[in-house]
Amino acid sequence: MPAADATPAPRPQPPSANAATANHLLGHPPDARLLLLNCDDLGLTESANLAVIDAVRNGIAASCSLMTPCAAAPHALRLLHRHPEVPFGVHLTLVCESAARRWGPLAARDRVPSLLDAAGELFAPTPAGRAELLARARLDEVEREFRAQIDAVAAAGLAPTHLDFHCLADGGREDILDLTLALGAEYGLAVRVWLPTALARMRGRGLPVVDHGFLDSFTVPLADKPAHYARLLAALPPGLTEWALHPGLAGPNPRDPDDGWRVRRTDHAFLVSPEARRLLTEQGITVVGYRALQEAWQRARGRLTPDDPAPDPPDVPR
Repeated sequence: MPAADATPAPRPQPPSANAATANHLLGHPPDARLLLLNCDDLGLTESANLAVIDAVRNGIAASCSLMTPCAAAPHALRLLHRHPEVPFGVHLTLVCESAARRWGPLAARDRVPSLLDAAGELFAPTPAGRAELLARARLDEVEREFRAQIDAVAAAGLAPTHLDFHCLADGGREDILDLTLALGAEYGLAVRVWLPTALARMRGRGLPVVDHGFLDSFTVPLADKPAHYARLLAALPPGLTEWALHPGLAGPNPRDPDDGWRVRRTDHAFLVSPEARRLLTEQGITVVGYRALQEAWQRARGRLTPDDPAPDPPDVPR
């Protein structure tokens, strides 16, 4: 990866007030550069499962997220039992983008009809599909399905660290995000939040959330991806940044050759590469997973009840 060696070191940047607060809540100095590195789509396929577990155990990733409605979820649950050191969350799933690899709701279909299209299937995560889902979805049925997905993990004897969303930023609707935050509080879990309005709300509650946006690896150019990741790491500012990567091992699927296999294979290759670990050390970046956020959210919730006013931000050492 010669381009990585040619990447200039970024100029030192003072941390923002938000970054200093998030760092403090996570137990790091204000100028620490923190990377929340999570692997999404555990459970999608057995190939993805093997790649995700490998990326956390032997690579630089620090946690992952499980799609419980998918056919390979039982295989993922067996791997998580075998590797209890791997922190994982529930990748709450209301859409299905694969015609060749369909999955449906875990709740009985007749109990969640507002989440299904005219064919009785989950909507596709296209702009039109998401818009129709969000226009139709009844909140009580969303809750029924989310609880089914979370409880599937508990039924397997495993304890997740967080909740996040598959293909719906912050759940797609404010009431869905509020529901998810309430479920997170009930189950003792952190929640992935990354849109500006919700971030401000979470900071007001004394919760650590990302400071610098959110990177989805499906938006990263495939051409010379390692060099692109190296440039992003070199420019990483102080505070908390989240990357959601999607490792996989398989090649193209003859039934669905555009299923993202190039993204997944190149993500896995980077995550387990010696170069990635070297870059983190060279740049002085600390990788964190959702277990750290779960603990910080639990500490904050211990000071809050639903009727309490939002607390003042904590004092931050300078």
